Amino acid sequence: MTDWDYTTDFLVVGSGAGVVGALRARALGREVLVVEKTDQVGGSTCMSGGVMWLPDNPLMRRAGISDSIDAALRYFDTVVGDAGPASSDARRLAYIEAGSEMVEFLESEGLQFQRCDGYSDYYSGVRGCEGGSARGRSIEPKVFDKRKLGTWRDKIRPGFAVDMVVYTAEAAPMSLMRTRIGLAVLTRVGWRTVLGRIRRQQLVANGAALIARLLDALLRRQVPVWRESALADLVVEGDRVVGAVIHRDGVAVRVRARAGILLAAGGFARNETMRKEYSGGRPTGTEWTSANPGDTGDAIQIAMALGAATDMLDEAWWMPSWIMPDGTPGMCLSERCKPGSLIVDAQGRRYFNEACSYQEAGQQIYARHQECGGAIPSWLIIDARHRGHYPFGMAPAGWTPKQMITSGVLKRSDTLEDLARQCGIDADGLLETVGRFNRFAETGVDEDFHRGEGDHERFYGDRTHQPNACLGPISKAPFYAIALYPGDIGTSGGLLCDEFARVLNAEGQPIDGLYATGNCTASVMGRKYLGAGASIAASAVFGFVAANHASLGPGAP
Repeated sequence: MTDWDYTTDFLVVGSGAGVVGALRARALGREVLVVEKTDQVGGSTCMSGGVMWLPDNPLMRRAGISDSIDAALRYFDTVVGDAGPASSDARRLAYIEAGSEMVEFLESEGLQFQRCDGYSDYYSGVRGCEGGSARGRSIEPKVFDKRKLGTWRDKIRPGFAVDMVVYTAEAAPMSLMRTRIGLAVLTRVGWRTVLGRIRRQQLVANGAALIARLLDALLRRQVPVWRESALADLVVEGDRVVGAVIHRDGVAVRVRARAGILLAAGGFARNETMRKEYSGGRPTGTEWTSANPGDTGDAIQIAMALGAATDMLDEAWWMPSWIMPDGTPGMCLSERCKPGSLIVDAQGRRYFNEACSYQEAGQQIYARHQECGGAIPSWLIIDARHRGHYPFGMAPAGWTPKQMITSGVLKRSDTLEDLARQCGIDADGLLETVGRFNRFAETGVDEDFHRGEGDHERFYGDRTHQPNACLGPISKAPFYAIALYPGDIGTSGGLLCDEFARVLNAEGQPIDGLYATGNCTASVMGRKYLGAGASIAASAVFGFVAANHASLGPGAP
């Protein structure tokens, strides 16, 4: 028998969206402990938009927006297709049904959400894809004042929006800052930010708001949260995982977990060795990721040592990214969807719909590089109109930071030929591509890749631009180019789980007492990203599911 230093019912490893499982287990009467290996709570969730993609959710129903389980399953079928056991029919159904129940539970615990109205599903309106929602199925947390957390307010990992209190769903329309639509949103965001400061509030939005609200609920439920406490090993007695060894303050603490352990510790985006091992020989590196520093794959490796099965370890939540002068990645999102932009390889050729989902964009970069070479890096090309009308990274429309040019990160020239020379792109290929692309811009029809047909593509485009919100000519000098790499916001392959979030072994049988959710698992979304917040939602939902099952007691079917 093991000598235990600490005993609880449900141990949650990681402090991102998976802590929904901790909150649920405590509400069901279980004793709970959350451990986080870094000194800050929130993981990559805190650095995200904090959005959750949840079909047929209660907020949609209250707004009178039609949706159904059948429509969501049809969307899974036509977009994801057959993606193996990680995205089985049972897991898809569990995700959809439990997601709705989870929202009601979180609201009962004091969390507040709002719909991301108009933030379309990523494949809504795309050819061959059915069941998508043009108005979107995503929700996000309402702004939260961190002062309510007392001494915990400074223990949350900083979010991505630190200067302005902006909702994720406001980012796209705010990027049209030289239109009435953009100015209206910018004014609203500005007033929210200024009023918060006048009132001496510490307002956060996005992922930071989601984590802050969850932490607030956990603290009210008196759930202990140990920071700087890393999972070192799992303890097995017979055929059941009964506890864990946690390294805390330089001491190995043996924690008994009577009902089970939930691994919610993220993926391995920051683990160079694992990335190279599972990349299939493709170029990869930690310098391209925007995942949190603690995303090193420890929990995956520990579970694998117990015989846990894995899948899709070569996959990630790809995000085309440029490298800033300071060496950090900058995520390329709306820039490639706006009129006056295109992406080419070293031959100067377009090879995909630039406005597609970021997950698919990264996959396209890799596929092109594997097929033809010269796509890593690829190059985002824009003209002066694009630079004058739309933000570029954190730079507002019309202003380009000098360091971006002097560092060589952003190339600029009065001619496309010279721009091609600076980038090492075939000039003849680029001129031919731009000429063909500009003809598409005139007609509004992308005959090669159908850019601008999807609802999500138009959401990130310029709705004031006609005839296609995503297509505009590249014709006005100076011209700009920046190298794009297949960056990511986390890995999306990992431990195989069933519809109850139980970790499976190589024979497809549950490992008793061990659950997992989030980026340490093989995603229920397969190799697709179905809508804004799909990864955060899956982490939260299967944490909720795990808590429900674990609370039934050991040996539950």
